[in-house]
Amino acid sequence: MIGVNEAFSSRYAQARVRFLEAAAGRGLAIESHVHPLTGVDGEPLAMDVARDGPADADKLLIVSSACHGVEGYCGSGVQVFALHDDEWRAQARAAGVAVLYVHALNPYGFSHLRRTTHENVDLNRNFQDFSKPLPVNAGYREIAPLLLPQEWPPSAENQAAVQHYLTTKGEAAWQAAVSGGQYEFEGGMFFGGRAPTWSNRTLRSVLRAHGRAARRVAWIDLHTGLGESGIGERIYAGRDDAAAVARARAWWGGGGATPITSIYDGSSSSALLTGLMWTAIYDECPQAEYTGIALEYGTLPILQMLQALRAEHWLHQHPEAPAEQAAQIKADMFSAFYTDTDAWRGQIISQARQALFQAVEGLNS
Repeated sequence: MIGVNEAFSSRYAQARVRFLEAAAGRGLAIESHVHPLTGVDGEPLAMDVARDGPADADKLLIVSSACHGVEGYCGSGVQVFALHDDEWRAQARAAGVAVLYVHALNPYGFSHLRRTTHENVDLNRNFQDFSKPLPVNAGYREIAPLLLPQEWPPSAENQAAVQHYLTTKGEAAWQAAVSGGQYEFEGGMFFGGRAPTWSNRTLRSVLRAHGRAARRVAWIDLHTGLGESGIGERIYAGRDDAAAVARARAWWGGGGATPITSIYDGSSSSALLTGLMWTAIYDECPQAEYTGIALEYGTLPILQMLQALRAEHWLHQHPEAPAEQAAQIKADMFSAFYTDTDAWRGQIISQARQALFQAVEGLNS
């Protein structure tokens, strides 16, 4: 067992080394799917995969990080700690559950402190059937001129216009318009893409290779940014299926944990979304009964988090920005999705361990 703080990293390259060393130290086979670009320091990028358990296991738990790149600093810490956690690994083995760790679904965003992929796509809006008409986000269309002004910080006029929207329509409407996903503004925020991204295609190949033998599949996808600081909201992650929601609530809703919420009934801190990543499991592992959650850890209040996202996206569009301003924007982005305190990291690990043990019990029930 390692200390909680030792599991977490402040740079992608460090996080990757810690994950690979932890997996190799336990004799696990590792697959590295190399990304076409390099990281912020010129380091290689990859979606790294380690499987802890037999290839023919009929019960599979997926634990994934960095769907939204910058959120990987939290998720990677959970994965590294779990790989060092002998009690947890013994419990999974005893239950016949294989664990598939997918580290850095979006390694580019992880390294470059971006939420999006190198294609400027929100990976968790990218799992659409692009042969069909895509959803229209009328709310985003309305506020698009406000989100990314020509200057940053925004002018007094821009701030007044945003405040007017918040006053007249409310914070929830602003969040839904901004974050619900959109397919119209290619350079905009929360863009879902026009085709499957590199991460989308790579993840699908991983799911096919590792999930086709499984009869039951569970998935814990690790996120940050929404909700009360340090509290891991357990958001049902799957189709709007009453039986699957009931399973998720039975597996993960006890033991003093936060209740299982859902984007479908409005109980989640997340807006209603489309093009979600975990829908790939139905395509790639159609034989399996699937049950999943997103474990969403809170950091800052929602408006502060969205403001950090606006600033970082503005910076992406304005690479000529002064170095000092760019550094501050990136630092604020990091802080919006990772709280650099011992107390926060301790909360992350304790709640993640509980969810991991509960997943094994559920798969074995």
